[in-house]
Amino acid sequence: MISTVLVANRGEIACRVFRTCRELGIRTVAVHSDADEHALHARMADTTVRLPGATPQETYLRGELIVKAAVAAGADAVHPGYGFLSENADFARAVEAAGLVWIGPPPEAIEAMASKTRAKQLMGITPLEHVTENDLPVLVKAAAGGGGRGMRVVRQLADLKAELTAAQAEATSAFGDGEVFVEPYVEGGRHVEVQILADTHGTVWSLGTRDCSLQRRHQKVIEESPAPGLPDQLADELGELAVRAARAVAYEGAGTVEFLISPDNKAHFLEMNTRLQVEHPVTEAVFGIDLVALQLRIAEGDPLESAPPHPRGHAIEARLYAEDPATDWTPQTGTLHCLALPNGVRLDTGYTDGDEIGVHYDPMLAKVVAHASTRAEALRKLAGALEQATIHGPITNRALLVNSLRHKEFTTAHMDTGFYDRHLPELTQQAPDPHAPLAAALADTHGRSRFGGGWRNVPSQPQLKRYTMAGEEHEVHYRHTRDGLTADGVRVIHADAGLVVLEVDGVRRKFEVARYGDGDQVYVNATTLTALPRFPDPAAQLAPGSLLAPMPGTVVRVAEDLAVGAQVTAGEPLLWLEAMKMEHKITAPATGTLTALHAELGQQVQVASLLAVVQPT
Repeated sequence: MISTVLVANRGEIACRVFRTCRELGIRTVAVHSDADEHALHARMADTTVRLPGATPQETYLRGELIVKAAVAAGADAVHPGYGFLSENADFARAVEAAGLVWIGPPPEAIEAMASKTRAKQLMGITPLEHVTENDLPVLVKAAAGGGGRGMRVVRQLADLKAELTAAQAEATSAFGDGEVFVEPYVEGGRHVEVQILADTHGTVWSLGTRDCSLQRRHQKVIEESPAPGLPDQLADELGELAVRAARAVAYEGAGTVEFLISPDNKAHFLEMNTRLQVEHPVTEAVFGIDLVALQLRIAEGDPLESAPPHPRGHAIEARLYAEDPATDWTPQTGTLHCLALPNGVRLDTGYTDGDEIGVHYDPMLAKVVAHASTRAEALRKLAGALEQATIHGPITNRALLVNSLRHKEFTTAHMDTGFYDRHLPELTQQAPDPHAPLAAALADTHGRSRFGGGWRNVPSQPQLKRYTMAGEEHEVHYRHTRDGLTADGVRVIHADAGLVVLEVDGVRRKFEVARYGDGDQVYVNATTLTALPRFPDPAAQLAPGSLLAPMPGTVVRVAEDLAVGAQVTAGEPLLWLEAMKMEHKITAPATGTLTALHAELGQQVQVASLLAVVQPT
């Protein structure tokens, strides 16, 4: 039997595997980069091994270092998690060659299916080799890995070469494999997948369907099981195809077969992921199982039951990201001061209060999962939990998730993979509480004074505080009187540094207020504000046309022949930054002349760093 497991991964999935191992009495080993030295997964494990460096290429993609770490720590098995080396057949062989148990499918099955090009050939599908205008739109896709990295939709033939280059660079960075291919892009399709589980005795389970259509940059955001609105015949067909694919490669362990369902309900095979998926908790909730525990049992040679448990109810998962969807999904960094959700939902995370969100890895903070007897109940439960969650730290996609879960197109199960292309502006709109700035001001006043400010017998000017909220500036005026605090007709019932109670039109409302250290951020219930100085800082203004880094990252590409003096057009890509395993284009803000270029290939830049200046014509 397995006694000690090393997880060749980080963050949320490493923590999730460790939880099951702990329940089963299995000891755990974590590997960590220098950037992850104090990460939650490193703190959870019984033993840790350092991987020198910070980037994935230096650390979590170094198979030889991970095998060496497993042997040194006395592990007898390796779980790959997802991403990184989870679908790398050579890594699986190296684990087995070291005398360790590989908690995953046979290397031959990984080899057959982990490359999307070989998987399609196995299923009788040929990628496009010579793209013409008649083939458009097409999808450029990385042959290895997943998570939407190395994927580009091409709608104009003239863009194909550049998108192939970008996809190859991103795939190389994320997976260490730059192979890409081109396939037809199905407009208005739904992304539906089937979870399979196979033992070493010939039993293969098909564990229902999952809908993963809500995606940004081809990376899933909200997933659910079962896929709603599928005809029973189509759902059965998908299950049969998934089992057939597993048997074709003598599959063992957990895997997922993915399909694109066209508007006319025809199934198009996409790929088989030879690993555990990020969205596996929704299947666990519906079937009442622990997929990691079953992975371990299969690796130990135990048989599965002849049939899986009967599914019950509906489960939905939302991925909480440190990113700003309203600004091209820009990833965010900083301190996660607090992350807490109401009881009744499942929270899978790799972070705890006080942890730093860095630039080297995926910006997912957590997965939140709700299970209920019906889809409508699960939707309401998950949206309510996210709305009530305490999330203090970098900007997140919380508002997007709540608005998505309540959007009519989603609640009626008429969504497809173009959902965010159509609805992003309305989904990122926030309706911040108009009384949040007043609550922040009153809490700040009481937090700085034992007596909450001083009342004087001589009338004085109102107190003034300024905040930005949802991109807009707000001024707050309040006054101390012998009857207490008054503010713009709002009655102040209670105010201290952490709680303010206001009465508006006879209705009393509570505002929980938090502020950390000397930072300018103030958190009032679910609203984030930035305190502004009373008098603006007369700092020097940047030159018109200045291009600032929207986030910390690495300059991974510079436009060909770009140099000072070059003529550029508005919207033209000039630079590419990589942060949190995603590439972000920096484009010319106007048509004009490039008068300064401060960014260099490979340079590490901080947020708001001056990259270039374009003098408008």
